[in-house]
Parts: sequence; structure tokens; C-alpha cells
Amino acid sequence: MEGFHTLTVTSTAANEIKFELPKNAPFTDIEYEPGGKNIIPLGCRVGACGACLIKITSGFEAVSRREEDEEAFIEILGHSGEEYRLACQCLLKGEVAIEIIG
Repeated sequence: MEGFHTLTVTSTAANEIKFELPKNAPFTDIEYEPGGKNIIPLGCRVGACGACLIKITSGFEAVSRREEDEEAFIEILGHSGEEYRLACQCLLKGEVAIEIIG
């Protein structure tokens, strides 16, 4: 599909699920896709609760830039490294694979 990208999600609750989302869609939009409800734990949706913590396993360059506030909060949660993100703060720019941590 033109203008769409694949977001591949792995978690302990599900093996691997692929979602086709439009360019610049928030990762959390998978909840509106068939089979996507409750795959990513959601809380506040503004980067303040940490429920949607993920680890990007491939496609770092295809995710929106991480802001300083997000980086600082992730460190408070006990994680460091560019691969850790809050799903509610990520926009899809290309093919990406993630693992659910939160």
C-alpha cells in the first residue's frame, strides 16, 4: 500500500504481529487496527506514565526523533539507550520493528 509502512510488534502476550499504518501515524494507532487492541499498554498517552515503553529492534531511522524530556523519563524508568522509546511519542516514518517492554 502506497504511503503505508509496516510496524512489527513482538511481546510476551503475542509472538509477532505486523500492522500497516500510514506514514507519520503514532505507534499507538495500532489499537484501532484488527488484532491491535491492548497490544501496546496505554496510560496517559502524553509520555508521562511509562506504560507504553518499547524497545526498537530495527528501523531506528524510521522513527520520529526522541525529545530530551522523553529520554530523561526513560532513564528514570531504568533504561538507557536510543532503542528505548515511549510508543505514544513515536511516529512511523518507515519500516520498524519493536518489542513491548512496558
